Amino acid sequence: MAAASARKPILISGGGLASLLLARSLLRSKIPFVVFERDASLIFRAQGYRLRMSNEGLDAIEEVLGPGFDKFWQATSKTGGAKGFGLLNAVTGEDIEQDGTTQVSKGEQQAAGGSYKVPEKLATEKLQSRGGKTIGISRGDMRALFMEGCEPFIRWDHHVVSYELTDHGVKAVFADGSKSEEGEMLIGGEGIYSKVAKQLSDGKLKTYDTGARGIHGQSPATAFKGLGEGVWRLIDSTNPQGQSFIITNVRPEDMDDPKADLGWTMSATPGVINPPNNNFQIVGETAANMAKSLTANWHPKYKPLFDEMRVKEAAFWKITCSTPSGVPVWKNENRVTVIGDAVHSMTPAGGIGANTAMRDSALLGRLLGEAGGYKEGLTAAYEEKMRVYASEAVAQSYGLASSTFQIKIDENTTPVVGAESRI
Repeated sequence: MAAASARKPILISGGGLASLLLARSLLRSKIPFVVFERDASLIFRAQGYRLRMSNEGLDAIEEVLGPGFDKFWQATSKTGGAKGFGLLNAVTGEDIEQDGTTQVSKGEQQAAGGSYKVPEKLATEKLQSRGGKTIGISRGDMRALFMEGCEPFIRWDHHVVSYELTDHGVKAVFADGSKSEEGEMLIGGEGIYSKVAKQLSDGKLKTYDTGARGIHGQSPATAFKGLGEGVWRLIDSTNPQGQSFIITNVRPEDMDDPKADLGWTMSATPGVINPPNNNFQIVGETAANMAKSLTANWHPKYKPLFDEMRVKEAAFWKITCSTPSGVPVWKNENRVTVIGDAVHSMTPAGGIGANTAMRDSALLGRLLGEAGGYKEGLTAAYEEKMRVYASEAVAQSYGLASSTFQIKIDENTTPVVGAESRI
C-alpha cells in the first residue's frame, strides 16, 4: 500500500461482502482504498444466513484471494448426500418426488386446496459446485475472511448518503453532513438501499418488495439429526394463508457436536409471515415465537429445530428483487460505479445474488489492478460486462422466486424506499 501512497484512494461505500472482496483485490494490487461502513463494528448486527457458493462465485473469490483462497476454502462446508437438494413434506415427513408430487393426507389436501405440488423450477434448482458438493459458508465468516489485512483502511460508523464530484476526483458525503477526503473513484456497495446507486442512476436502479417474508434461525447441530446430511427444503402447504418452507444445510462434520449451531431460513408466500407493524428490526422472541407457531403441526422429527432454537438469534427479513427486466442503463460517470446488491438485488433462491456480487468485485478489481487505479473509461467497461451476466442472474433469481413465492413484479410495481435493518 505504501508504494501507491501518492495516489488518491479508491473510496468504497459499505462494508458488505462485495465491498470487502473488492478491498482485498485492491490490497493485493497495492492500490490505496478506504471503506466506509455505517455499522459500528463487524459484530454490530446479525450476519444473516448461510450462503451457497456456485462455481462462478468460487472462481471469483479465488481470483481475488489468490494464495489466500485456501484459508477461505477450508472454512467452507462441503455437503454431500445422494439427493443433492432434498425436498420433504414438513407435516408428514415424507419425501417429495422430484417431479413435484407426493402423497398427502386427506386433511392436508383439504387445507391446501388439492394435491401437493412443487413448482418445476423449485424441483430442478441446482446447488452443487466443486467436487459435486454443495459449498456453504456463513456471511459472517465470509466478511471476517475478506476483511483480513484491510482493517486499517475501514472507517466504521460512517454512513454514506451521497457523493460530490470534484475537479480531479470525488468525495463521499456522510449522514452528519461531513465529507470524506478526495478519492480517485467511489464504489457504491452499500446494499439495496444504496444512496450512491440512486444518485448515480438518477433513480433508474430500483429494488422491489416481493411481499414474501422470512425468518432466520439458529439451532444446535444435534437438533438436525432427524434430517441427516444434505441440503433440505421442508415444505408446508397446509396453511390457508399460503405456503411456507425452510431451507437448511446439514453438515456431516457438525451433526454430533452439541457445541455447534446450524442455521435455517424460513420463507413464505406473501401474507404468511408478518412482523408486528411491519418492523423488521424486531429480533429475538417475537420472531422465534412466530416460527414456532407456523411449525406447530410439523412432523415430530423436525420439531427440535424450533423447540431448541437460539431465541436471541431469530430475525425477520424482507425478500426483495430488482426488476426482472435486467440491470438498466444510466449515464456513465467515470468516477463512480456500483457493485453487489446496490446494482442487482436478488431473492435468496439458489444463492444467486451473493455469487453475482463476487463476480462484480473480481471484475472491477481486475480492471483497476490492470490500470493501476483510476482510468477514464474503466467504469464504462465494467458496467458493460456486468450488465450482461447480472441481468441474466436477476432473471434467473426472479424466475425461481416467482414459482417458489407465487409473486409477480415488473416496472409498474412500487419500489422499496427508505433504509431498514439489514441481515
